[in-house]
Amino acid sequence: MFNKDRWKEILEVLTSNWFRTVLTAFGVFWGILILIILLAAGKGLENGIKQDFSGVATNTMFMWTQSTTMAYQGLPEGRNFNFKLEDVDLIKRNVPNLRIVSPRNALRSQSGVDNVFYGTESGSYRVFGDYPEIIFQNSMYTAHGRFLNHNDIAKKRKVIVIGDGIRKDLYEEGEEVLGTYLKIQGVNFMVVGTYKEKSSNGGNQNAERQIYVPFTAFSQAFNRADNVGWMAITAKDGNSISNLKEDVINTVKQSRKVHPDDERAIGFFDLYEEYNKIESLFTAMRWIAIIVGTLVLISGVIGISNIMLIVVKERTKEIGIRRALGEDPWSIKKQILMESIFLTIISGMFGIICGTLFIYGVNTLLDSVGPVDMFLNPSVSVGVVTAALITLILSGLLAGFIPAQSAIKVRPIDALRTE
Repeated sequence: MFNKDRWKEILEVLTSNWFRTVLTAFGVFWGILILIILLAAGKGLENGIKQDFSGVATNTMFMWTQSTTMAYQGLPEGRNFNFKLEDVDLIKRNVPNLRIVSPRNALRSQSGVDNVFYGTESGSYRVFGDYPEIIFQNSMYTAHGRFLNHNDIAKKRKVIVIGDGIRKDLYEEGEEVLGTYLKIQGVNFMVVGTYKEKSSNGGNQNAERQIYVPFTAFSQAFNRADNVGWMAITAKDGNSISNLKEDVINTVKQSRKVHPDDERAIGFFDLYEEYNKIESLFTAMRWIAIIVGTLVLISGVIGISNIMLIVVKERTKEIGIRRALGEDPWSIKKQILMESIFLTIISGMFGIICGTLFIYGVNTLLDSVGPVDMFLNPSVSVGVVTAALITLILSGLLAGFIPAQSAIKVRPIDALRTE
């Protein structure tokens, strides 16, 4: 391998016909480049989608009531009903391995009708009645002041936490927000904190434009009694909410006197199940990228193998002379293999370098134009590059094996007769 004359001969062979060598190397270069770009694009899309889930407890389900479709215990079908606060404690007692059970209520903003007022400013925003644990289930964090706490719940304090978008809408730049009062449908609430969303990229008009009120104060101010609009339920780490979902639904069905077989009385959304579908999609995308890139790479390797066969054919007389002079067949075989490996690795490395520069350029462009929805930081791991290098070495051996075998099978006397 470290023989100077051998490497000189390799370079002479490869440079004797530059155009043919470049065309041969292009197949491997293009295959590895396509592989890297496809994997990077898939990773960028994956990062962008997962950014939207940043800070969200993905092992969560949401549950709400709908009309019953079956009569039960003397109650008619088509009955409307509500969850109650007692259902929250019932779920916690009867269904183990739940980390958070958050009852929620909401005032829905009507288009064109302002429901929140501050001085001469006003706006239309969604207002939620929540428990403090909701901050661990949503993609948000306290930016200024504090979030809701259980003293607020116990004392039914009329305090609120507003989104940073509301602060920008209703307040002057630099104006102190904490301690001010907002009037929500005629009821005054004191601002004790502001929040920001972890995954907000500024592209959503409703980003950071929601208001959080202690659940008990919300119920008292807006006459909700002990009714619960819906629940956000998160399982403990190591437990799937999808596996606990049926127990949760059966518990509230029994509590609200809903027929056990009524599948439409209670609506739900399993975030964990949907998140797993997204994970499966990205896994499939990675495999598609690997398969497509590998197939293109194989076509390049086949091209190298074909060219090496032509090179061996052109050098038949030379090989015969070397054999006649007593050169070992393994030495000739090794020469052909090294030429093939060298050409494969050089073209593949050039593809890796170009792919890296392309990814760097895309990331630089994204940094300059700002966040792009559903696309973030396209990249390829070092493990993928290492695997690509190993693949290139094996491909070079494979591409040179058949020509090398062909070279040593030629009898010296037949080779010398070749014109």
